[in-house]
Amino acid sequence: MVITTPKRIKQIKFGLISPKEFRKMSVTRIITADTYDDDGFPIEMGLMDTRLGVIDPGLRCKTCGGRAGECPGHFGHIELVAPVIHVGFAKLIRKILRATCRNCGALLLEPAQKKKYLEQIKTLKKMGQPIEDIVNEVFKEARKSGKCQYCNEVQQEIKFEKPTTYIENEHKLMPTDIRSRLEKITDEDIEVIGMDPQNARPEWIILTVLPVPPVTMRPSITLESGQRSEDDLTHKLVDIIRINQRFQENREAGAPQLIIEDLWELLQYHVTTFIDNAVSGVPPARHRSGRPLKTLSQRLKGKEGRFRGSLSGKRVNFSARTVISPDSNLRIFEVGVPVEVAKELTITMNVTPRNLEEVREYVKRGPENHPGANYIVRADGRRVKITDINREELAGLIELGWKVDRQIKDGDVVLFNRQPSLHRMSIMAHEIKVLPYKTFRLNPAVCPPYNADFDGDEMNLHVPQTEEARAEAKILMHVAENILSPRFGGPIIGGIHDHISGLFLLTSSKDKINKNDALELLGKSEIRELPEPAGKENGEPYWTGKQIFSQILPKGLNLQFKAEICDHCDVCKGIDCENDAYVVIRDGVLENGVIDEKAIGAFKSVILDKLMKEFNPEIACKFIDDATRLSIRGIMRKGFSFGIDDEYIPPDAQNQIDEVMNLARDKVEKLISAYLAGELEQLPGRTLAETLEMEIMKELSKARDATGDIAGRHLGMDNSAVIMARSGARGSMLNLTQMAACVGQQAVRGERIKRGYAGRTLSHFERGDLGAQAHGFVRASYKSGLSPTEYFFHAIGGREGLVDTAVRTSQSGYLQRRLVNALQDLEVQYDGTVRDTRKMIIQFKYGEDGINPMNSDFSKPDAVKRIIENVVNGEE
Repeated sequence: MVITTPKRIKQIKFGLISPKEFRKMSVTRIITADTYDDDGFPIEMGLMDTRLGVIDPGLRCKTCGGRAGECPGHFGHIELVAPVIHVGFAKLIRKILRATCRNCGALLLEPAQKKKYLEQIKTLKKMGQPIEDIVNEVFKEARKSGKCQYCNEVQQEIKFEKPTTYIENEHKLMPTDIRSRLEKITDEDIEVIGMDPQNARPEWIILTVLPVPPVTMRPSITLESGQRSEDDLTHKLVDIIRINQRFQENREAGAPQLIIEDLWELLQYHVTTFIDNAVSGVPPARHRSGRPLKTLSQRLKGKEGRFRGSLSGKRVNFSARTVISPDSNLRIFEVGVPVEVAKELTITMNVTPRNLEEVREYVKRGPENHPGANYIVRADGRRVKITDINREELAGLIELGWKVDRQIKDGDVVLFNRQPSLHRMSIMAHEIKVLPYKTFRLNPAVCPPYNADFDGDEMNLHVPQTEEARAEAKILMHVAENILSPRFGGPIIGGIHDHISGLFLLTSSKDKINKNDALELLGKSEIRELPEPAGKENGEPYWTGKQIFSQILPKGLNLQFKAEICDHCDVCKGIDCENDAYVVIRDGVLENGVIDEKAIGAFKSVILDKLMKEFNPEIACKFIDDATRLSIRGIMRKGFSFGIDDEYIPPDAQNQIDEVMNLARDKVEKLISAYLAGELEQLPGRTLAETLEMEIMKELSKARDATGDIAGRHLGMDNSAVIMARSGARGSMLNLTQMAACVGQQAVRGERIKRGYAGRTLSHFERGDLGAQAHGFVRASYKSGLSPTEYFFHAIGGREGLVDTAVRTSQSGYLQRRLVNALQDLEVQYDGTVRDTRKMIIQFKYGEDGINPMNSDFSKPDAVKRIIENVVNGEE
């Protein structure tokens, strides 16, 4: 065995490996393309030589003596009969050839210029800064010279044909020619072009020796039939060795130059595809099945590659994944875990005098009776599986210092994640609640940060394995600590959909609620006493919805703000607003106003913002839990449904809509007539045709909005859809407009639909028809139903939306990935600066203002102004 001494890495240098180094690190030269002999034993100096490492049980490595699993593997090498170009450096070779003399190999710059550039490169290297810009300038300047300053040789134009062909003066340069030129370059010139002559001489780019990766890196598998199936890299190496041998045989036999060149091309192709099997202009090497081979580059690149697939992210133990479903009875920081999952996932407990009896109880229960234990690790490190047969015996044997893997149970801290993980709150710490059935359950109020819904979404659960990890998760990642978003400083967890509708109905209603109903509404909020009744009716006391809501507000809460519905008032009269839209809360009592999205909604909640910043996360958490339960009981009590009747518009409203539509049609026809007569007034910076399009779009948009207003007026605040839109629970008045009144203009890239047949969109319109119907205006509503033409235009508009969404998702995902990778080293230091790993200052003050957005004043529009005033007055 080779005994190695552990060493500390001082520095890492990147460069090229010289042919000498390749031979030095190699344990054997590979000369035969065969792998195994008839007995199934690796052939000597073949691709599976036991000196390269072993993968078969029973064999020992001839280099280090290790068995399969112990031996890391060792490199071999192939001596190439003719040099070939390394495809990864093809563009660099082109730059060097154009910048150096074809005769003497000197860099085509004056000595003074070389000196200047060399000093700049050295300075940048000392500072740890990139040198690409200087090197590019060197190549640019050197290329300008048409004649060598040192030997007066006239330089020729070098053409580069992808992937590895260089043509000088109609003559193709062979790799041997290129190598001999690169060998002539002096060490000083190599430093000027940004390379280190000790670690990377340019001629090493032209390969004369090819390293053969260890067997452990390209293991073969044995199929059910007993046949061995070799790795893709081994397949490529077999091709390279065979062509190499053919080349040598032909050259020794004095074959014609044409055949030699063809074989050289073939050797170049195989080496190129061994390095990268996805080079543009090179047909990929394929398996017999037609599948492209996965060679070196493909193993490292992309999502499935070594970096992203095996290092940055990988499959892990102690995790579970299943579909999610809602459960409003859970607290927002809880997660319902199926019993089957809870029995499988474990936490390691160290046996101490304090927990000895508790651990014994888990072991006695065994793996089948939750919460039990699955494994015991004895003091000597031996692991024993607990079964129904041995559980009693093991429980008696347990000693201090042993470890027991107990099943997860209620209250354990776990990490819960939904992909794509786009921001910090895509993974948060929850507490377990073990429940029956097979889905993870979570409170709908915690959906916004995960961007989750219950249409088949799956989520991941991870169990931290150490006390430190669990403590860190609970302190930093707990749901209660993440109610405020670090992006905008406001709540990201809060009421959604039914929660908003329910509280809106409860607080806007003039209903008189009797004692039984009041207690039923507050049933799960741990409130056992009711406030003083609002009055009596028929001798019975009654309470209002506002009073019921006030019971879940903490004492000491004081707030005044305009509600979401206030935006729809014609005139705001403040506290006396007739729409009851101005919210006033005094000492935890809702005195005026209705509760809607602005009060308790995710992304907007003024109440939650106040509770998080002036009270504490526990109170905010309890408020969300109570509000979600109260809202659902409120909506159940009142009843809330939405159906086709909710889009019913009375005949007089329909007549008004028809009038608006006819008027719009007439206006469009007038615009077209004016355009055809040349009387249309041209908008500045627009052509006459563009002006017409814009005016038509404006008229049709106005018409659609007008029909929506008519529909909204006639549907009224008793309509479920109007309640949802006005309270901010879901949807908008535009959705309702399209359902009940008019779908409106269909657009592609922000314009009316123009493409189709020559001179018209569809075959049954006249050529040159500029009317609304002929260019995608859908006059009908979804309720009345679309005509075939309207349906077709609507499908065109819809398709753009789908394509756009798909394209945007992939683009933003890639952009985010690039940004994250670029910024991952940055850290806010204790002195308030932002620095990278080299301690270089990136920002003198975090965010240029030193403010953590999570602590910024979200609910007040003049917050920034106030902060500036405080700074000026020296208060902050």
